[in-house]
Amino acid sequence: MALNEFAPILILLVLSILICILILFISRLFGPWRPTSRKTAPYESGMKPIGPAVRRYPVKFYLIAVLFILFDIEVIFFLPWAVVFREMGLYSLIAIGIFTIILTIGLFYEWKTGALEWE
Repeated sequence: MALNEFAPILILLVLSILICILILFISRLFGPWRPTSRKTAPYESGMKPIGPAVRRYPVKFYLIAVLFILFDIEVIFFLPWAVVFREMGLYSLIAIGIFTIILTIGLFYEWKTGALEWE
């Protein structure tokens, strides 16, 4: 595989980064920029903040988020399989069956350990 195949992607990446930098620079140069203490305050509802600004989130939140992303990405693998299912035949059916069984076992494990319960 030659690197020439990736040249358009690299050019697109460089161009998009340059356009983003250019837009930010132009908006900063020509846009209104009059910072005041009220505008730069981190809390702008008009009320004085109560308590610390940083609060700890429960680990359950992150666990649910990671599990969602994990299962969401794994489900994405079903689309290419569905597209080429008829061409691959029985091998494809067995492979996706094993994949689905592994996903189901993982889901049942998470369910039994209580990772999916939100309190």
